[in-house]
Amino acid sequence: MPYIPKDPISKSHLYLDLLSSRQEALSSNLANMDTPNYVRKDIEFSQYLNSGDSLLETKLSQKLGPSGVIAARQEQLSPVDELVLMQQNSILYSVAARKMSSVITEMKSAINVGQG
Repeated sequence: MPYIPKDPISKSHLYLDLLSSRQEALSSNLANMDTPNYVRKDIEFSQYLNSGDSLLETKLSQKLGPSGVIAARQEQLSPVDELVLMQQNSILYSVAARKMSSVITEMKSAINVGQG
């Protein structure tokens, strides 16, 4: 099992990094769609999400797969399928970024209340 940080900032940072890496892999797949002998890549990282801390993380882990590594994929997807995966990944990135923003806002509020 990989190391999963417990503090919300580090956890959100990890998710953003993983989603960013996945977007790079998916865009590389799309760019190399017609390259002979190109092996499709993907990032699967449900282990990082399935820490039991939240229902959203558990649902994401069920959708994203078993590990946090770049996995070679034998199947070839159509350009439309790759674009759909990229769009889904982009939505997950937006959710993770909002989560990070929410955590930072909560911390600012706690600091302001402590100063008052």
